[in-house]
Amino acid sequence: MPARVRLAVFALAVGLGLAGWRGLEALAGLKTPAALPASQEGPDMPAKVKKSEKEWKAALTPEQFDVMRKCGTERPFTGRYDDFWDEGVYVCAGCGTPLFLSAAKYQHGTGWPSFSKPADEKNIEYRDDYALLVKRVEVRCAACGAHLGHVFDDGPEPTFLHYCINSAALGFKPAAAAQEGPSAADAAAETATFAAGCFWGVEHKLGQIPGVVSTVVGYTGGRTENPTYEQVSTGRTGHAEAVQVVFDPARLSYEELVRSFFRIHDPTQVNRQGPDRGTQYRSAIFYHSQAQKETALRVMDELAGPGRRKKRLATEVVPAGPFTKAEENHQKYFEKHGFVCD
Repeated sequence: MPARVRLAVFALAVGLGLAGWRGLEALAGLKTPAALPASQEGPDMPAKVKKSEKEWKAALTPEQFDVMRKCGTERPFTGRYDDFWDEGVYVCAGCGTPLFLSAAKYQHGTGWPSFSKPADEKNIEYRDDYALLVKRVEVRCAACGAHLGHVFDDGPEPTFLHYCINSAALGFKPAAAAQEGPSAADAAAETATFAAGCFWGVEHKLGQIPGVVSTVVGYTGGRTENPTYEQVSTGRTGHAEAVQVVFDPARLSYEELVRSFFRIHDPTQVNRQGPDRGTQYRSAIFYHSQAQKETALRVMDELAGPGRRKKRLATEVVPAGPFTKAEENHQKYFEKHGFVCD
């Protein structure tokens, strides 16, 4: 094909692509706000958090690193805080800076957490983003520079703003703890994910460990998007019944948490725990950082050492992936019913 023809085809493709993105933007009703608060400066600005990319990669989960440091976007309706309505403060998952209050959260229907305004404008930075060939306004954490999401002008009164934020970029501080003010422990809170059979009992046992801040049960490690309990129960989605644990490393180390995980189940059983059989009941550690992976493997090597166990450990150690929160009737099952599966 002659060079002039190739150039003309390229120009036409760019033009059609630009027109398509503009059409998509109009169809979705997502428009760039005409005006936003200017970036602020002053002594009360949050302290800057500076880390190398290697340090961020070690501190964040693979999904968090992709979203917060590489400006990625999590899949809609998969984030932990999309359909989450507890009272408190949403903080930066990277540095703990307060970003949004639960009072400003609303259901927009896009599949990502939506807020009408930030908790404090000085904690937010805005940048023009032309990655999709049309102008959007990117939202970042002013302290550590983490990518959070974008802001549009299709929100509710009185601001009419729509802060569309990735769950992976957020942490959450419950209202009772928020009243006590920010602390180093909040900023350093970590997440761990385990599978050890029926998640009712696993959640209850892990939730009793001092230093565990919160727990949630769900499904991870599979292929089907947003699976239901019925689908996972067939064993055909590849998911495991799992528990996601938020813990305070100042009170509970990840190593201690891993050792507790091994004590509460039989890690030598393959795709089963007690009477429960199937891949959904497998033993697995879903690590959120390289440091977690190394710790888990070190503990396993110790437990599998000479004279320790007659059977081989069946526990998988794999990267944490999308986590789908289980239906509400499965959350805190012991607290609701007074018994769990063993």
